[in-house]
Amino acid sequence: MIQAEDAGAGRGRRRRLVSEKLQIVQLTMEPGTSVAEIARSHGVNANQVFKWRRLFKSGLLSDAGARSTALLPVTITADAETRRESAAVAALTSSGGAIHVELPGRAMISVENGADPALLRCVLESLRK
Repeated sequence: MIQAEDAGAGRGRRRRLVSEKLQIVQLTMEPGTSVAEIARSHGVNANQVFKWRRLFKSGLLSDAGARSTALLPVTITADAETRRESAAVAALTSSGGAIHVELPGRAMISVENGADPALLRCVLESLRK
């Protein structure tokens, strides 16, 4: 007869640290490795490891402390000729400039010529959190 405390032993879900997930993901990135074998050797379902790999590739699986610097995708919306024309018009019409940054789903920032650098730094640093 199985006692109550023995029932389900070893079947509880284990919460892994981000560092553990990253270590497992890094092992699966080496050429010739089997995700299924690595998952099995670490007691993780292979589907979970594939999910961690997708998160890693999209930049969403990282330690909070390691997130201080990240690359963001950039989309260029105008062809080269349009950019040259815009630059020529801007050079003739103003001596200042503007920077427009859009973080989809988070923020849209426009910085005009003459903005306070200290204020801009505070705004940008608040987006890192």
